[in-house]
Amino acid sequence: MTSPESIPPLPFYNPAAFAFDTEVAIALIADMQIRKAIERGEFDDLPGSGEPRDLPDHHDPDWWLKSLMKRERIMMLPPSIQLRKDDAALDAELDQLSNDAAVRHEVEQFNERVIRARYQLPAGPPLVTMPRDVEATVAAWADRRATRAEEAHKKADEESQAREGAKRNDRNRRRLFRKRTSRSTRRGTEK
Repeated sequence: MTSPESIPPLPFYNPAAFAFDTEVAIALIADMQIRKAIERGEFDDLPGSGEPRDLPDHHDPDWWLKSLMKRERIMMLPPSIQLRKDDAALDAELDQLSNDAAVRHEVEQFNERVIRARYQLPAGPPLVTMPRDVEATVAAWADRRATRAEEAHKKADEESQAREGAKRNDRNRRRLFRKRTSRSTRRGTEK
């Protein structure tokens, strides 16, 4: 074996072993200076330290997603809340439809979404929305439609009666005006 004295000592640091780029060297020097300044406490009492920074939107990593949602007016709600909102607005949507087949189709699609949400893991508040009875919903839609048609018929009758009354009053005024104008023209010719 060789004795430890016969092996030349390895140099601890060989400056030629590292190739530094000027940008890397500047970054290392700057980092070293910042660390020394932190140790000395030079950054302790800066104004605004500890307060949240108000950065513009382009510093947010999800800026494009948020701007898309704002521009397209997209709201991402948990399924349970979205189904509650859809259930509350379903009757108004059904009232816009013209026949019972379309109403049945919309109610069946709503029920499918509710059942699909029930089989998924809950994301957010619990799902309390229940599927609707298709026949009961169609019957309620038909009743609301008949009520609206009756109210529209009554309103149309009232408007037609009001128009008839206005026409009668207009005719009476014309007759009265004709009588007065015909008398005044006779008097004007007699003079």
